[in-house]
Amino acid sequence: MGAVVAAGALATATAATAGCAAPSGATAGKTRLRYWHLFGGGDGVTMTGMVDAFAAAHPDIGLEATQLAWGSPYYTKLGMAGAGGRAPEVAVLHLARLAGFAPGRLLDPFDLGLLAEHGITPDRFPPDIWRRGQVDGKQYAIPLDTHPMVLYYNLDVCAKAGLLGADGKLKPLHGAAEFIAALRTAREHTGVPALTTETIGPDAATPWRLFATFYSQTGGDVLSEDGKRLALDDTKALKVLDFMARLAEEGLMVRRADYPGSIGVFNDGRTAFHLNGEWEVTTFKTSGLPFSMTRVPALFGRPTVQADCHSFVLPHQQGRSGASNRAAHTFTAWMLKHSADWAEGGHVPAYLPTLGDPAYLRLTPQSAYRSVISDVVLDRPAWFAGSASVMWIELGAVFSGVLTGSRTPRNALREAKARLRKLLDTPDPLGGTGSSSAGSSGTGSTGGSV
Repeated sequence: MGAVVAAGALATATAATAGCAAPSGATAGKTRLRYWHLFGGGDGVTMTGMVDAFAAAHPDIGLEATQLAWGSPYYTKLGMAGAGGRAPEVAVLHLARLAGFAPGRLLDPFDLGLLAEHGITPDRFPPDIWRRGQVDGKQYAIPLDTHPMVLYYNLDVCAKAGLLGADGKLKPLHGAAEFIAALRTAREHTGVPALTTETIGPDAATPWRLFATFYSQTGGDVLSEDGKRLALDDTKALKVLDFMARLAEEGLMVRRADYPGSIGVFNDGRTAFHLNGEWEVTTFKTSGLPFSMTRVPALFGRPTVQADCHSFVLPHQQGRSGASNRAAHTFTAWMLKHSADWAEGGHVPAYLPTLGDPAYLRLTPQSAYRSVISDVVLDRPAWFAGSASVMWIELGAVFSGVLTGSRTPRNALREAKARLRKLLDTPDPLGGTGSSSAGSSGTGSTGGSV
């Protein structure tokens, strides 16, 4: 599980588990390369396989890979390691969290010349995603993938409801009205709500990701481009929140389901659709469920979707140089060039040559939604944003109430804005470059006075 899924399943895991660490003594006489990541579940199995393959291909590098608990425990430990001089040579970071991770103090920039020696150059990545790894003209993060919200659909249910085309794929759904109509049609054939997604839970982030996806389609921004001011458009936000409330009010979606519950409902085989990140593809493949996946339909105009990206970073080391630093760059380049293997878990490779790799194109349904790479929307750069962030948890709790019926859309918008203002006025605990100075949050909201 590489993204939000692990928030519930791994939040209580131990802070550090030696997931794939090399045995003691196995790296003697080799160039030491310590690698930290936060991948558990299916992602962890895939990453372990890739780590083993890299080690076999580079016998001169003593790779010590360690899996840490997903979410806040991981980022706390990584930040402390960078600040205290005990950092690994390379690590994973969610790209949208970069602004709050003190690039230049807790992270070191990549040497683009070293990466170029391995054929890794900026033109081989989507420009917007590549730029999100830059701070003050230096490249602090190299994107491995993007993991967007997608739409899973049950092939048998959708076929019986007449929702599949001649090619066996879901017919295109344009706009909120067509999506609602498809949900109604599916419900008529099954007698149960047609859609499931995570709506409740102590750290439920999916309600926020749903809102962020649909709100992005309206062209609205939650924060200003620099992440320092509130920019919510009340009219656009209420349009989306009214739609989210309607799904539950009309019985078109399961009103109360935590993360595992939403997976179980869809896996049961009677529900037509499931909205989630693409990382659950291995879950449904393993269960034998007849399903496929596609991009989230453009319900409110633009075909955009909320996402984050796993990226590689260089945690700060005093006087970083030498063989271990070169090994970190070699490792990063190798992982990018083998990201077709990583894509088996559902993530869309950020390294553009992989998108045309026959090995990747043979992955079904993983390659079916690859075009979304051009339409992903990451959180604006703020210390409190990005995967496993306080914003996701805070606003997830607010928008959960819209889906369950405990909050009205207008009440939820008012509360969301209040929480965002508080976050904007709170200094970054890690001293990063994102966030605002005190008092800057009071402007920027448009379209009403909720």
